[in-house]
Amino acid sequence: MKVALFVPCYVDVINPEVGVSVVRILRKLGVEVAYPEGQTCCGQPAFNSGFFDQARTVARHFMDVFEGGDYDYVVCPSGSCTTMVSHYYPFLFKDLPDERERSEELGGRVREFSDLLVNVLGVTDLGARYEGRAVFHTGCHQRRELGVLNEPRELLENVEGLEMLGWKNEELCCGFGGTFSVKMPHVSTAMADEKIRALEGSGADTLISGDSSCLMHLKGRLRRTGHDTRVYHLAQILDPENGKAG
Repeated sequence: MKVALFVPCYVDVINPEVGVSVVRILRKLGVEVAYPEGQTCCGQPAFNSGFFDQARTVARHFMDVFEGGDYDYVVCPSGSCTTMVSHYYPFLFKDLPDERERSEELGGRVREFSDLLVNVLGVTDLGARYEGRAVFHTGCHQRRELGVLNEPRELLENVEGLEMLGWKNEELCCGFGGTFSVKMPHVSTAMADEKIRALEGSGADTLISGDSSCLMHLKGRLRRTGHDTRVYHLAQILDPENGKAG
């Protein structure tokens, strides 16, 4: 199998180690991984802000980059960015039949990381080890658009030494929401604090998610409120070579 790695902006700029872990895991499973260097943002910030013409320009570039290379799949360590390409590109091009068809064909091959592991590769045990008690935060797009809910937990349940806990109102948004956190910072902060109170009540020492954007938001608020909770992307926990604490 040959896949192209689609790296979200937050991974590229803030957490590049997440992308490294994804590549190591896939190569260990015998998957050929390519990184199309011409890739840029998928266009979600512009789309969410109502700048559809600008989002279409970015989307066209994205399609040009990822349509080449004869990839079986495009894998992305983010439910949010996966949703943008697989669900919202066809909407962007709804009045442009040729480009809509292109977007639908490509979107059908874009898979979120845990979805690819479990539902395409049939893998749930990667031989990983992590000592800790953790909760998992499912980002809104992964939950409500992709419906990829059980896959991360199936993978985490097979991590030796890791105890997965439940937490109150797990389904609630963390408050980031991309441009929402900029436009309504006080509401965004209040939502993050609600998640942190639930985290405290769970007894967990580790927070895991499949979206670096959610983790950036929650980690920032955790640090500003004096918490030392360990914060990791799913790929980092599953990567035996990551060198994570614990």
